[in-house]
Amino acid sequence: MSKQLPNLLGVHALVWVGGWSKPECEEAVKNTAETGYGLIEIPALDPKSIDVPHTLSVLKNYNIKSACSLGLSFDADINNEDSEIVARGEKRLNEALDVVSALGGNYLGGVIYSALGKYKLPPSQKAIDNAVGALTRLAKRAKTNGITLGLEPVNRYESNLINTADQALEIIKRIGLDNVVVHLDVYHMNIEEQDLAGPIKKCGKQLGYVHVGASHRGPLGTGNIDFDSFFGALAQIGFTGTITFESFSSAVVHPDLSSTLGIWRNLWTDNKSMAISSREYMEQKIKTAHKI
Repeated sequence: MSKQLPNLLGVHALVWVGGWSKPECEEAVKNTAETGYGLIEIPALDPKSIDVPHTLSVLKNYNIKSACSLGLSFDADINNEDSEIVARGEKRLNEALDVVSALGGNYLGGVIYSALGKYKLPPSQKAIDNAVGALTRLAKRAKTNGITLGLEPVNRYESNLINTADQALEIIKRIGLDNVVVHLDVYHMNIEEQDLAGPIKKCGKQLGYVHVGASHRGPLGTGNIDFDSFFGALAQIGFTGTITFESFSSAVVHPDLSSTLGIWRNLWTDNKSMAISSREYMEQKIKTAHKI
């Protein structure tokens, strides 16, 4: 008999639905349970649009845990010199934190440090300082609620502030609080990092959450990412955090987000079979890396 996996496996809600209406919530959580995942990652791009009591009821009904993630918008961006824009970004982050707390979750991550999109210029020192200040205040509030914040490095076309693990670690060092962690995403690592194993080992215990996706955002087992190296490094550092499968298809993703992320084509149509095969793929890679 195989030992239990060291990681909770999650799936991003956008594998299932493009929004978070009551029917979409029910469909997404139900599918998460039916395909064998233990956690659903809920996008909180607009925290006020999430019906918290209904979502909490559905999560409890299917015995599924939740995490929340988001990327800020350019009109509400803490990585900015304009104090009003920064204030709007910080307000949105606090609203998202309220959602996580109300759902009984303990994780808020993603591009919570800047707008999700292509900047025209590098970040100014003032913008960086504003982002660090807002994140520090958010982290202090999160800590009182037992919530961890995750900074997800993304590729240069989706942020100008944190593109690598090194940059995430530097911002975390400036914040100086132990409930702020690195949130690595293999899709972005495959674009920006020198290799896949090195950043994982450098993060060590400061790695708190992981996104797994194919190089083209499609099903796992396709694309060109060296997953043996990736999962091997996670095993070497003893990573026991959540590993969430993330895949996008224009058939499902909301048109606004599809435009932001450049999801221009349908990479799959049968999301349930794709989610099952991807979970099985992750399980096998984890077992092989841990020799389970």
